[in-house]
Amino acid sequence: MTHILRLVRRYPLTLLCIAAIWYLCLIKPPSISLLQMKHSDKVVHCLMYLGICCVMWGEYWRAHTKPSTLRLILLAVIAPICMSGLVELAQAYLSGGTRSGDWIDFIANTIGVLLAVPIGLYGIRRLFHIKTPQS
Repeated sequence: MTHILRLVRRYPLTLLCIAAIWYLCLIKPPSISLLQMKHSDKVVHCLMYLGICCVMWGEYWRAHTKPSTLRLILLAVIAPICMSGLVELAQAYLSGGTRSGDWIDFIANTIGVLLAVPIGLYGIRRLFHIKTPQS
């Protein structure tokens, strides 16, 4: 229980973003006439994961005085990519036919995660004046 409370205190925005992504990905999507461009939803997927990962990087840098490269890779790269795959599987098998899993969405999500890496490593880290992480 203490570990969960510590996570909530250290990563409140990240957890909120994760909950929002799960909610948005499992509800029946509204039809939006603004996004008529082909594959425009892929841009949204990419931006959504870019945003959540930037939040993760920021909260990680804020919460840790001695950052760990391994933890950063697990938290801000591998975990969001795995979550993206789980979301697509949940859409395919648990949404009752209102959503469909799409592996191109998974690729767009992964691109968003990977775009956040240099932003997190160089931009956000500098914002918090954190030295290079230890292995």
